[in-house]
Amino acid sequence: MNRILISFLIFCSISSGLFAQDKNLIKHKVAKGETVNQIATKYRVTPYDIYQLNPDSQNGINENDIILVPTAFTNEKQSPNAGKANSTISHLVKPKETFYSIARDYNVDVVDLKNLNAEIFKNGLKVGQTIEIPSSKGGTVPEVKAPAKPAEQKIATSDNNSDKTIIHVVAPKETKFGIAKKYGITVAELESKNPEIVSNLPVGFKLVISGPAPKNEMLKHDIEPTVVKPKPVVKEIVQPQTDYTETIHTVKKTGYANYEVKPKETLFSLAQMFDITQEELINLNPTLKDGVKTGMILKVPGKGSMVMVTNSSTGKYTDLSASLNKSQRKKLVLLLPFNASKIQGDTVKSMASRLKKDAFLNMTLDFYSGALMAIDSAKAIGLNVDIKILDSQESKMSSAVNDILASNTLQNADAVIGPFYQQYVEKVAETLSENNVAVISPLSKELGKSYGNLYQAMPPLDAGKMAMFDFMMSKGGNIIVVSDPKKLTNKEFITKKYPAAKFAALTEKGALDVENLKSLFVKDKINYVVLDSERTGMILGTTNALLNEMTNFQIQLAIIEPNETLDFEEISMKRLTILKMLYPSFTRDNNSPEAVIFENKYKAANKIFPNQFATRGFDVTFDTLLRLSQGKTFMASANDDKTEQIESKFEYAKKDSEGYLNKGIYIMEYQEDMSVKQVN
Repeated sequence: MNRILISFLIFCSISSGLFAQDKNLIKHKVAKGETVNQIATKYRVTPYDIYQLNPDSQNGINENDIILVPTAFTNEKQSPNAGKANSTISHLVKPKETFYSIARDYNVDVVDLKNLNAEIFKNGLKVGQTIEIPSSKGGTVPEVKAPAKPAEQKIATSDNNSDKTIIHVVAPKETKFGIAKKYGITVAELESKNPEIVSNLPVGFKLVISGPAPKNEMLKHDIEPTVVKPKPVVKEIVQPQTDYTETIHTVKKTGYANYEVKPKETLFSLAQMFDITQEELINLNPTLKDGVKTGMILKVPGKGSMVMVTNSSTGKYTDLSASLNKSQRKKLVLLLPFNASKIQGDTVKSMASRLKKDAFLNMTLDFYSGALMAIDSAKAIGLNVDIKILDSQESKMSSAVNDILASNTLQNADAVIGPFYQQYVEKVAETLSENNVAVISPLSKELGKSYGNLYQAMPPLDAGKMAMFDFMMSKGGNIIVVSDPKKLTNKEFITKKYPAAKFAALTEKGALDVENLKSLFVKDKINYVVLDSERTGMILGTTNALLNEMTNFQIQLAIIEPNETLDFEEISMKRLTILKMLYPSFTRDNNSPEAVIFENKYKAANKIFPNQFATRGFDVTFDTLLRLSQGKTFMASANDDKTEQIESKFEYAKKDSEGYLNKGIYIMEYQEDMSVKQVN
C-alpha cells in the first residue's frame, strides 16, 4: 500500500476516533507563508491536533493546501463509542507491535481484530497506522492511553488578552528536539523562550511554547520536577548452550538493585540505561566522582526487583569491544547501490515520487543509514579505521563494479562490504582473492560460487532448517515430519541430513493419516512434529490431531521455514501458542538497554525508528569494524569469534569447499500469552 493510501487510512481512523462529528472540524486553506504553528495559534489548538488529523503536514504544508482543524481542544480524547457495547476504539501502532500483542493488550480475540482491519492485515501492520479495536465482550471498551502527545498542554491567556500563551509540561523521555518538532518551531526558538532548559530538560518543567509567559504563574517551580522510577533492567539468559559460561550475580533490595559496570560503559550510557540523570546516579554512588571503572558495583533503581549482571568468560559469544587493538590502522570500503547517476537530474518532486516507488533505493538508503550509525559508534570507542563509501550503481543487468575494480581502489582495503547483488559481490571477491581482502555479502541468501575471501553475512535458508533440526536433536526429541507432497526438496533434505526423522503417512487423497501419526508418538520423549505444508486443510488437520493427543504425550509443533498460511484467519493463533510452535529466525527482538539506546539514537537522527534493513546495516558494519580491530585478520576473527549485535548473530563457518557462511540462527518459541521467546 502506498504512502498516500496509508495517510488516508490514518486520517480516517484518527478523525473517526477523536472527532465524532463533522461540525467539530474546520477546513482551512493554507495562505502563502503560513505555518502549522500559526494555524494552531489562530484556532486556539496545538500543532499536535493538526498533525493528528493531517499526518502529511508533518512533512510541511504548501500554499492552497486544505487541512482539517478541530474547533475544540481537550486533554483527554477518546472514541465517541467508549463504553458502548459492540463499539470500537482507535489504536496507533507502535514499533514492534503485532496483531497478536495488540489483541493481548486489549484482551480481545485476534480474529475479531483482523476482521475489523482486514485491509491492513492483508498488507501488513506498519508503525504509525491506526487500527480499530473491538470492545470487550462485557460491553465496555478497555481504557487506553492516548498515543504519545504533549503532556498536559495548557492554554493560558495574557492580561491584555491579545496573545495566547501555550504551555507544555515536559513528560518523561521527551527531548527538546521532539517538543520543538511537535509545535513546528526550532530548538533555538524553544530555548530562547525558556533559557532555563539550555543545559537540562527536567521532567515536569513548564515550557512556554508561544506567547508571553503568564505573570500569575511561576513556571519554573509551579510543578515540581518528578523523577519517574525506571523499569528494572533484566537480561534473561534462556537455555544457554554448554560452551557458554556465565557468572550471574543477583541482589535483591527494596527499591534498588546492584549492577556491575561492563567495559566501555560511561556515566552517560549508564544514566540512559537506568533512565535517571547523571547527578542522581552520582548521588547514589559517590565513587563515580572519580570516574567509571569496569567491574564497579553500582546501586541503581530496581523497584525491589533483581538486576541480573552477566559476566561472559570465554563464552559462546565474544564481546569484541573488550579486546580492541587500535595500533594498526585498517581500511574498510562500502559498495552500496545508490545509483546516483540515475537521480542527478531529479527535482525534489520527482525524487519524492521515486522514493515512493523505488523499493531497492529505499532499502539501500535504510542500510546506509544503519551503517552510518555503526560508523559513529566506532568513532565513539576510538576505532582506528579509514572508511570509504562508493556507489556500485547496481541493477540486475549492470553495475559499476568492473570500473571500481579497475581503478585499484579496493586492492589495499582490509575488508569490503557489498555489493548487494550476489553476482557482483562474487566478482569483487574473485578479483580481490589474491590480495586476501575480506569481502562481506551483506544481504544475499544465495550460496553461489565459493571464494576463500567471501563471507555470506546473511544465513542461507538451509541454515535455518539445519538449526531447527539440530536443536530438536540436542533435546533428544522424537522427530516426526508431516510433509506435503509438494515439498519434495525439503523431504530430500531431511532424509539425507537427518535420517532418524520419521515421516507421517498420508491418505490416498493426500490428507494426513491421523492414526499413523499417533502410532509414531513415544511416551518417554518430547515429540517434535515438523509441519511442512502450506495447505490450510493439512495444517488444521495436523494441529487438531496434536491438540487431541497432548494429554497422552509430550508434543511440540515446529516449522523449518517461513509459512505465510499460518498468518491466515483460518489458522487460530491460539492453537499455535498451545502447541508452543518453534521456528528458525535470522533475527531476534532485542529489548536490551543497548538495543533501546540504538533505536532512540537512530530515531533522533532519522525521525523514525529503524526498520530491518537499517538495523541490518548497523549490525553488519559494526561487526565488521570490530573484527578488523582485533589485531588479527578478518579471517582469523571469523574462525575464532562468534558475535551477536542488535538483531543478528554472526557465526561464520567454513563452507565445504571454501569461503564462509553465517550459521547464526535463533530458535524462537510461541508462548501462551502470545509472546515469542528465544530458546537456543
